Amino acid sequence: MTAAVVAVFVGAYILIATERIHRVAAALGGAALMVLLGVVDAHVAFFSDETGVDWNVIFLLLGMMVIVSVLKQTGVFDFLAIWAAKRVRGKPFALMVMLVCITAVASALLDNVTTVLLIAPVTLLVCDRLALPPVPFLIAEALASNIGGMATLVGDPPNIIIASRADLSFNDFLVNLAPLALICMVAFIGLCRIMFRSAFTYDEARAADVMELDEREVIRDGALLVRSLIVLAAVMVGFIAHSALHVEPSLVALLGAGALVAVSKLQPGEYLEEVEWPTLVFFMGLFIMVGALVEIGVIKTLGEAVTDAVGTRYFLASSILLWGSAVLSGIVDNIPYVATVSPLVQGLVDSGGDTPQA
Repeated sequence: MTAAVVAVFVGAYILIATERIHRVAAALGGAALMVLLGVVDAHVAFFSDETGVDWNVIFLLLGMMVIVSVLKQTGVFDFLAIWAAKRVRGKPFALMVMLVCITAVASALLDNVTTVLLIAPVTLLVCDRLALPPVPFLIAEALASNIGGMATLVGDPPNIIIASRADLSFNDFLVNLAPLALICMVAFIGLCRIMFRSAFTYDEARAADVMELDEREVIRDGALLVRSLIVLAAVMVGFIAHSALHVEPSLVALLGAGALVAVSKLQPGEYLEEVEWPTLVFFMGLFIMVGALVEIGVIKTLGEAVTDAVGTRYFLASSILLWGSAVLSGIVDNIPYVATVSPLVQGLVDSGGDTPQA
């Protein structure tokens, strides 16, 4: 049985990594086989706190996706990009700095992938007006979104998984990772100056063309924008205070999404069509597959094996985990990687006892 479960998991993982079939199909197929093998049933898959679907992750993602979807209707991201271009009077390097900072901050508050998808089209528009190569700007925004996304619990889906598994709060991420993200951003901006220096060609006539753009024209619903920003601010306060209020971040996100939908007066199709339903289903399939490994003791066995190998050399263990994660996340999508490794790390910590190093 153990061999069959491991074979199903590895097979699904290979399909996800190689993209031979859609990752949702691979995750759902793997989850279905785990059920057919009798490792998990409906109760374990959907209601077990230890090995089932982590609904805190699912509903936190859903709530934030709805909030971002409503924000998208206002045109605020287009406004910010055009405002940034005018603010720096079309100077290329200053424009890149503004765009990567906007991307990083937005990625910390919202989802980093969605932020890039929303800000990239207007970046192309601004680059076209300034006769600048768009690729360096898009690369910089993609990297900045990852830096900004690591600063908060809601900035990146892997953060949400880690927080749920390790019982970390929004403030844990904010206090420990936000300063690091800020330092990384400063260093990254310096690297941008060096890496993309050939792209910083200033054309005064083109800059004058950008100055003629009116950022206010891209705001499609000013009243909705004000309401959205108020609700988003309330959600951020809720995230910060959720430990004191004894409320899960997922509930804060859902309440914020519900409030925003209520005041937006949008039709359900207008905000639900932007929700990344395949991503949510993908997460569910992953949780069921990883839960099956936990159920049959594979994760516990691996944790004990790693503990025996490293002994009390926790610095070695953390270094291997750090660099191994960096390399493997470049090969495999970081979401399935984190979903798989997080219970393994938890098992390693549990095997290490109550020592502070563990």
